[in-house]
Amino acid sequence: MPNYLDEAHRAEIVKLSTTFTSRTQWPTWLLLGGFYLGWILVIFYGQAFGELFTIVVLIPLVVLWMSIQHELIHGHPTRWPALNRALGLLPFAVWYPYDIYRDTHLAHHNDADLTVPGRDPESRYVTRDFWLQSPGYLKVLLWANKTLGGRLLMGAPLAVMAFLGSEIRGLFRTGRSTWQVWAVHVPSVVVLLALVEQFSAISAVQYLLLVSLPALSISMIRSFYEHRPSALPEHRTVLNESSGLLSWLFLNLNLHLVHHDLPGLPWFYLPRVYRARREQWIARNNGYVIHGYFQLLHRHLVSPVDCPRHPARQ
Repeated sequence: MPNYLDEAHRAEIVKLSTTFTSRTQWPTWLLLGGFYLGWILVIFYGQAFGELFTIVVLIPLVVLWMSIQHELIHGHPTRWPALNRALGLLPFAVWYPYDIYRDTHLAHHNDADLTVPGRDPESRYVTRDFWLQSPGYLKVLLWANKTLGGRLLMGAPLAVMAFLGSEIRGLFRTGRSTWQVWAVHVPSVVVLLALVEQFSAISAVQYLLLVSLPALSISMIRSFYEHRPSALPEHRTVLNESSGLLSWLFLNLNLHLVHHDLPGLPWFYLPRVYRARREQWIARNNGYVIHGYFQLLHRHLVSPVDCPRHPARQ
């Protein structure tokens, strides 16, 4: 338990871990069951409602799936990583194998390296040398990707291309474990897309281009300004006070500082813990607060949120 929390708040958080809800994790089980049921119903029984209905329902379902995978990685709903992995292994979002996402995301939770390119696997910044050596068109893309409009339009395809390119190059430099990850992931994707093609109202190509990529784009709204460079690690992580549909699809991860400080806290307790000591949490991250995603949309639809180049890295 972090020692900067006051004694009463620490006691409240410990007490939460003893509740029936925390011990059974029933909200996460309900979420998992609801997702699987929803996806099956839309794929196998959605033809009567047509393509548009299928796409409109599947996009938020896949966004939710990515958030569920995140919970599984952090030890919910069970304390057994192998069981959590089995629950989250199927590639409904297509692009990122669960095992790679798990390993890179847990590495991202080293707060001392947050935002540092080359050390934080989820950094959205580049080094000074990379910036200086980049051609003009790449700098334009990097600046555009620092606007919310640019992130929504091209953030997902750019991220997928960069990830797949890195993985393909890395396969020839890594051991058997990486090959085994892809040996499981690729056939799983093939089977999933075959089911979509055979039984649903949309084609496999439509699932890739009109469901999976848009879902990834929506999920990237959360990460758009989730971290910023700062001398102190606790000042690098945002508190976004969104309370609408997006915060639900993101399973309250908009309260990101609370999650980083208490990564074992399940998603359904994040708002409660934040509200209990709101002013203390805001003081901890030096006022790095956003009052909902509409504020980001208003301020940064076409205006960059900051510079792509990390200020402290060569």
